[in-house]
Amino acid sequence: MLKKYLFLTKPGILFGNFVTTLGGFFLAAQGSVDFLLLLITLLGTTLVVASGCVVNNVIDQDIDQKMQRTMNRALVKKTISPTVALLFSAVLGLLGFALLWFFVNAYAFGFAVLGFVVYVIFYSLWSKRTTIHQTVIGSISGASPPVIGYTAVSNEFDVAALLIFLAYALWQMPHSWGIAVYRFDDYKNAGIPILPVARSIYRTKVESLIYVILFALVLNGLYCFGYTNIFFLIIFNVMCAYWVYLSLIGFKAENDQVWAKKYFLYSVILITALSFSFSFSYVSPAPHLPIF
Repeated sequence: MLKKYLFLTKPGILFGNFVTTLGGFFLAAQGSVDFLLLLITLLGTTLVVASGCVVNNVIDQDIDQKMQRTMNRALVKKTISPTVALLFSAVLGLLGFALLWFFVNAYAFGFAVLGFVVYVIFYSLWSKRTTIHQTVIGSISGASPPVIGYTAVSNEFDVAALLIFLAYALWQMPHSWGIAVYRFDDYKNAGIPILPVARSIYRTKVESLIYVILFALVLNGLYCFGYTNIFFLIIFNVMCAYWVYLSLIGFKAENDQVWAKKYFLYSVILITALSFSFSFSYVSPAPHLPIF
């Protein structure tokens, strides 16, 4: 039974947001890590994300039953009731928000609220079912955890926080579209107007390439503004160059699903490596360029 509740929280999404929160924290810490603060920040963020994922499961019951990869979820199979799931979500959310508010700071709490509201209301309840721009809207929630990690340490929203917010949001597009091409039939059967389904796979490949380039350009700003060292500049750009290469060979792919799976998996590897690289690619002392 515990396993069913665990899967309601979408462990894959939890892990991804755990890693990006860690990355933001490492970038701001500049080599001086407060491990208790790190633990509380990671736990609080993970609980908030888990809460949002459970609510998303409740909202998406009708969609999930039409998709092969989600048709066996507990709410679809009715092994957990929506009321119990929402209660579970409330407990997770209250604990997560309380940790961030009482033991971290208002910035971390504020970005957790932003991510939660966008994911539950603007993405799950509205844009996922109605507009091709759903991925752009949902990217705001995906970009919030690294900023939570960063502001937990910095206690301010500065240029670096803005850059990682923008960059992690841009990363969401090719990452999400890679999944959508790989699982094209699932999204089509569920009637979800995501880019490959609503327009075409070719247009998805074109826009994915554009977003990969924008992602690289924005995050290079961390080096330009003095937040990271030359090691970051070299490794990050080599990894991004390979992602550009994967984007380009997608136009000649004989099997779009095979290509998209590789493309999606590489996006996960890249963002994980990037987030961990912040633990040793910092520059000390970091510049002080606050925005608010």
